[in-house]
Amino acid sequence: MILNSDITVTGASLYLLPVTTRIPLKFGKETLTKVKCARVCLKAKDRTGKEVLGWGETPLSVNWVWPSSLSVESREVALEKLCILLTEAWASFHFTGDVLEVGDSFQKKILPEILKKLNHQLAPQEEMPWLAALVCCSAFDIALHECFGQLAGKPIYELYTKEYLNRDLSYYLTSAADSSVSFKGLYPADFLIKNPLLELPVWHLVGGIDAVLESDLTGNEPKDGRPVLFKDWIKTDGLKCVKIKLRGNDSPWDYNRIVEVGEISEQHGVTTLTADFNCTVYDPQYVIDILDKLKISHPSIYDKILYIEQPFPYDLEKYPINVKALSAYKLLFLDESAHDWTCVALGRSLGWTGVALKTCKTQTGALLSACWAKAHGMALMVQDLTNPMLAMIPHVQLASHVGTIKGVECNAMQFYPDASLPENEVHPGLYTRRNGIVDLSTIKGSGFGYRLSEILRTLPPVTANYL
Repeated sequence: MILNSDITVTGASLYLLPVTTRIPLKFGKETLTKVKCARVCLKAKDRTGKEVLGWGETPLSVNWVWPSSLSVESREVALEKLCILLTEAWASFHFTGDVLEVGDSFQKKILPEILKKLNHQLAPQEEMPWLAALVCCSAFDIALHECFGQLAGKPIYELYTKEYLNRDLSYYLTSAADSSVSFKGLYPADFLIKNPLLELPVWHLVGGIDAVLESDLTGNEPKDGRPVLFKDWIKTDGLKCVKIKLRGNDSPWDYNRIVEVGEISEQHGVTTLTADFNCTVYDPQYVIDILDKLKISHPSIYDKILYIEQPFPYDLEKYPINVKALSAYKLLFLDESAHDWTCVALGRSLGWTGVALKTCKTQTGALLSACWAKAHGMALMVQDLTNPMLAMIPHVQLASHVGTIKGVECNAMQFYPDASLPENEVHPGLYTRRNGIVDLSTIKGSGFGYRLSEILRTLPPVTANYL
């Protein structure tokens, strides 16, 4: 089928926006104190010749995308090099099709070759993992979807239908061997919420080195009028949902951390918890033992835990751990391992019962993973990569439209709130949490509804330009 709405990319440019944290954020064995956000502008046209610009953004959180003994600086440089290579590659990728065809085709045909080229340049040092490549590509893919919406003159989530897509989901997805699901004649819109929520319960992150008790304070905390102690965050933002970052290799510490956070949560009205073991666990019994102990000693805290997030290593194929015994306790969500829908399918076969979606693995990939997971009865969440600035808007919209088990995680306001001050002037409900929610009602217009012309942000000099 040939549709006038089909899209062709005709140019691309890249900006790198540096951000510094107000308090450090611990990722597994590493701690984030600064990050660069890749902001991308794509130029694209439809079959009528109409041409538009579309924007996308993601943090290049190297500590999360590429855990390694290599220096943070060397990994950051590699991510930036890949983004520069991708700028040229997207600008010269003149494939024409609907937004999913173009996004999926680039990820399957072009991105692996670009990553291979970069890894050849990096040799003999450690190769960049696929997750890092997806994150770099995601800003371009988000911009692609923004262009598609701008060309049609409609919000992007109104365009994932038969009217605007050449192929149904059966072109991209296959069913699990043990299911009777058929994707023939189905489109992403068939798996999206008909009346998406404009207010979402918001999850707060208690990082591994965040101040929970008064005794955790060192005197070096920022004095900017914003909370530092966990209990003060609850009071200020009206929080009801809290995610607890754990170590995954220190059972007494993990258990005590859950109890500390759980007890303060109970005292201040938090209703829902989740625990994130940071991909450092290799035996499900590690988590089961903690849950068993909680169930006996702190049953009310145990009951508040809605799900467990990604305790096990990133690479599912290398570590195909049977997790069915653990998922019998609580919903068990893939996060770092859920690169695409094929990984979700593998995870389901091993006993995983949910998927934590992230726009930083591309909007195209997140949509396809969401459709596959929902068709096979898996629960969904949308998790944060501490998204500031423009990156926040596609992130919360994904949560609003796919239907999560409870709201969305948003923690940029904890770790670098000043990064989003210009965006906050236009979308205050997105960058300031109040009454335990984020408010999406200011998102309006074509594409992702950024309202970019109203956001008074000065960009740094362009890093790569092929417009």
